[in-house]
Amino acid sequence: MTAELLIHREDRRLRAAVVESGRLTDLHIDRDDRVAPQAGSVWLGRVERIAAGLNAAFIDLGTGKAGLLGIADVRLSNRARPEPGTAIGTVLRCGQAVLVQVKAEAVGGKGPTLAMDISLPGRFLVHVPFRRGVTVSKRLGGGAVREALTKRLQALTVGDGWIARSGSEALTEDALIEAESESLALCWRDLERRAGQGGAPGCLTPGADAAMRAVIGLGTRPLARVAVEAPAGWLGAFQSWCALAAPDLAPRLEAVSGRLYAGRLYECHDLEGQIAALARPQVALSGGAGLVIEPTEALVAIDVNGGERGNPLAVNLEAATEVARQLRLRNLGGIVVVDFLSMPKRGDGERLLAALAAAVRGDPVQTEVYGLSKLGLVELTRARRGPPLTELLS
Repeated sequence: MTAELLIHREDRRLRAAVVESGRLTDLHIDRDDRVAPQAGSVWLGRVERIAAGLNAAFIDLGTGKAGLLGIADVRLSNRARPEPGTAIGTVLRCGQAVLVQVKAEAVGGKGPTLAMDISLPGRFLVHVPFRRGVTVSKRLGGGAVREALTKRLQALTVGDGWIARSGSEALTEDALIEAESESLALCWRDLERRAGQGGAPGCLTPGADAAMRAVIGLGTRPLARVAVEAPAGWLGAFQSWCALAAPDLAPRLEAVSGRLYAGRLYECHDLEGQIAALARPQVALSGGAGLVIEPTEALVAIDVNGGERGNPLAVNLEAATEVARQLRLRNLGGIVVVDFLSMPKRGDGERLLAALAAAVRGDPVQTEVYGLSKLGLVELTRARRGPPLTELLS
């Protein structure tokens, strides 16, 4: 199915929604009153203190809340990882300037988690300048497919340190890959140059905003239209970014305005109700079935209710697709436990796990399905990327 991207910028909020056949599939929101360092932002920090017990360092970012850099995320001057068992105090010293990236945003009283292994994501590639060669995930196909894609990317990319994103093997336009590689490599050279000028602590590059994250997250998914309702200044900046990062989308970018919309782009596309529903724990499925989603401090608990339908496998398969969609829309991360309906037939559990694994495969955030516990609960994890949606809607 072909998707539409609808972007709405108002006084203190930016929203980017991806819609397929009128149904919301992705939602990104930024609020101007949230000033915490965003995931993906790159900083020139300064080592504030060494925590020998944690084998980590606290890094001053200039925001009032230090970030945590563990030994596993340190890179040496030659870009290599420290040897196993290395004490962080032997490779970092207090007052030292370090180039870091926010890996996970601050949660509660904890500061952000940092890494020196910088990664710059694009729609088709991720540039990881501290690594070597081209990496192609096993999820992208068998040996011959991966080998062919590796050779193709080696010929198209600039220098070393590239990861092929999911769907890149289906992209036929070499020019798009070349353009993205050059753009990301230029971005890294600019970061290196500014880091060399000093000035720690301070932000070198903010994280991608909601509209950029939506475009990057789409990857190679077909996109029919990009409708933007925003002030002229913001729209011009977004058009300039698209010209570099997504030149193929330029012909599909449409600025909407006038009496028809007048601040009502999402209402005209019947999205406000769908977004409001994401703040409620109940999610309706067909035939009276449904989900109850309860985020807690330790994990996200999801219960599947059967309603009036008599086939538990059919309910569970529909629920698996909706669980993947809700985790993505609500931006829930960490440990997730799902209590599906009991299935008496042998082999139904394997079918359910396969359906859930397929449903989460398109999520741009790393999600892993671990299987059934002894209590019959399905366990999975989803990486944390920014605050949950409920915080942004409140």
